[in-house]
This record gives sequence, C-alpha cells and structure tokens, in this order.
Amino acid sequence: MGSGIWSTDVYDAAQSYRARTGASAFAYNDSGATTTHPGLDPKGVTFRESRDSDEHPESLAVAVLFDVTGSMGRVPRILQTKLPDLLGLLLRKGYVEHPQIMFGAVGDATCDRAPLQVGQFESDNRMDDDLGRILLEGGGGGQMMESYELAMYFMARHTSIDCFEKRGRRGYLFMIGDELAYPKVDRRLVAEVIGDDLAEDVRTEDVVAELRRMYEVYFIIPEGGYHSGDPRLREFWQGLLGEHVLYLDDLDAVCETIALTIGMNEDAIDLAEGLDHLAEFGSDAGPSVSRALARLDAGRSPVAVSSAPADLDRDGPRRTRRL
Repeated sequence: MGSGIWSTDVYDAAQSYRARTGASAFAYNDSGATTTHPGLDPKGVTFRESRDSDEHPESLAVAVLFDVTGSMGRVPRILQTKLPDLLGLLLRKGYVEHPQIMFGAVGDATCDRAPLQVGQFESDNRMDDDLGRILLEGGGGGQMMESYELAMYFMARHTSIDCFEKRGRRGYLFMIGDELAYPKVDRRLVAEVIGDDLAEDVRTEDVVAELRRMYEVYFIIPEGGYHSGDPRLREFWQGLLGEHVLYLDDLDAVCETIALTIGMNEDAIDLAEGLDHLAEFGSDAGPSVSRALARLDAGRSPVAVSSAPADLDRDGPRRTRRL
C-alpha cells in the first residue's frame, strides 16, 4: 500500500460535505457498529505493507496506534481534524519526503469486541478513510492495562516496510495511551485476534526488543487520562522505551508532537526550528510541544553523517545526526 498523494483540497471537500449534510467523520462508529470494520481487522493479515513506488521512491513508514478506551476516545477525533497540520509539517516543511501513515486503535483483548484495529500504510487521503472506520468502543477492563503488547506484536511480525528492509532505516511507531501493557503476549489471544498459532506466550519486553529493530517506538502519555499521573505508568513505559516516553499536557497538540518528533529524529530540524514552524502555521501548540520534547532535544548528540547505507547493530540501524 502507500500509493497516491495527500490532497488538502480532497480533505477540505470531504469536511465541507459532512458539515452540509450532518454526516460524521466516524460514520462506521456512529452507525451503531459493534465489531471491527473488515478493513481494519488484523485477523488473518499476513502483512500491512509500506512499499516504495515511482511516486514514493523512498517511503518512510509511520504508524500511530491509540487507546480508544475511556478518556482516550478523544484521540482519533483530534487526529482526524488535524491531519492537514500533520501532513503539512511533514511534507511542506520537508521533515519527510515520502511518509506512509497507518492509523490503528488498541483496546483490551480480554474483554473488548474490537481489541485491535489496524489500517493500511497510506500516502493519500485513504488514511482519513481508515480513521473514519475505527470503532470507538470506549471499553477496557478497568485494571490499568490494555493490549498494547498485542498491538506491538502485530507491528513486529505483521508489517513489512521498505524503509527498513531496503535501506536499513527504521520506521516510526507512536502509541498514545494512559495504561500499562500486559506483561506477556498471550498465545491464546494472539490466535483469537490475529490468527497466529504460537507455541508459547512471549514476554512483552522481548516483543518490544524485536519491534525496536524495525521502528523508532514512542509512547505518548497525555495529561488528563485516568491513569496519566500514576507513577507506575511512567516507570513501566520508561523501563521499556527509556527517553522515548513523551508526556503531553495538551491532547490537542498530539499531531504537532508527532510531526516534530519525526522532524527532530530525521535531523530535518531542531526543537527551536520546529516551534518556529508551528508559529508559522498559526498553531498554538508550541508551549505543550516544547515541554513534551525538551528532554529529547537536550539528548540529541551530533555525529558525523555518512552517505553509506545504515549498518545494523544489535539494536537495529545506526542513526546519523547533523553536525
């Protein structure tokens, strides 16, 4: 997947049509649906693919998976309304030339009807269509855990991305939520939700290690979530991802935070430049984004940039930084 080119005009036309007719941007959810949309169902999927093409000769996979339980149900609506901002920063400001974006949702596989929903990697307005197919179930098990580990397992073993396979360049995975993952990937739930037949359970930390070979993985904890202030949440995700845990005090700034995180990691900008771009776009998210990314910016260390293909070390492709 990933053909075509994003058009703000197409997006604006769809928004105008919905405004005139009263149609919902989340028509599938608002139709009364109670199960995963067939287009987002992970069961039996071999791979979700991000592929190079004549239009996109150097594709870069970007996945955004968000919790749709409880207070996190606002996230997809914010993402949908701010898609032009996200694409505008990535493309018009040159952070990434050929992003291919996947959206998905995470629930609780022990009790929810739609515990994992996974779209396609898209370069055009079909990414907006995938958002509109997400079931905003709002469930969850009430035990401060959701099935993030199942989502990470899918991303590690059921995505195939040319940026990594051809160029040794990691893609990006952003997860947004306010709960813990379960301590292991349960083989029974994998069979039920994804369809794989595993011989045994897999430890969550082992899945994370596997995933991080292919992706730069970030977990965004927005303020205002039910468990956002719980120290166990920070300890858990920092134990898995270190400095790649971002604390966001304004959920409305999530798209800008994702865009600037990618721009900084791709060495297209530093934080100050990114904040200038937000101001240029008329965004008021700058202060929240600045606080969320201050630690990442402070930890950036320039090294020599090589034109040779990235080598794979034990942690995955080596990154390069601007001098």
